[in-house]
Amino acid sequence: MGKTNGFMEAAFEEAHAAGARGEVPIGAVVVRDGEILGRAGNESRALNDVTAHAEILAIRRAAEAVGDERLVDADLYVTLEPCTMCAAAISFARIRRLYYAAHDIKGGAVENGVRFYHQPTCHHVPEVYSGIRESEAADLLRSFFQERRD
Repeated sequence: MGKTNGFMEAAFEEAHAAGARGEVPIGAVVVRDGEILGRAGNESRALNDVTAHAEILAIRRAAEAVGDERLVDADLYVTLEPCTMCAAAISFARIRRLYYAAHDIKGGAVENGVRFYHQPTCHHVPEVYSGIRESEAADLLRSFFQERRD
């Protein structure tokens, strides 16, 4: 297993932990120089905070760890295509590369929806790699929501 898959595995661990807590099972990790700087799963329900998405929390924790709001040369691994809010945070943090698993047709903002990084107002565009373990991530989300409907 390559490093990319190992870091995506860490994001999946966070997603599974979030799901076990009753949160939407999405996980994210921020990595620089082969080291995880910040990791998180969704915590919106636990914190009563709509901004407590996995990506935002992982970016906050990484920024705190390095003592800088800019995460130049850092990469983000996340189990679902980021929403507009998270795509903007990724840009503002100057994340170098974004790796994500499943596409989000309804809420995604990278390759779907507003396509944030294609807007002229976007000042920093990360390299984007998608579809890594996509079916696994989609199945995790599908089963989470199915359990709530039953």
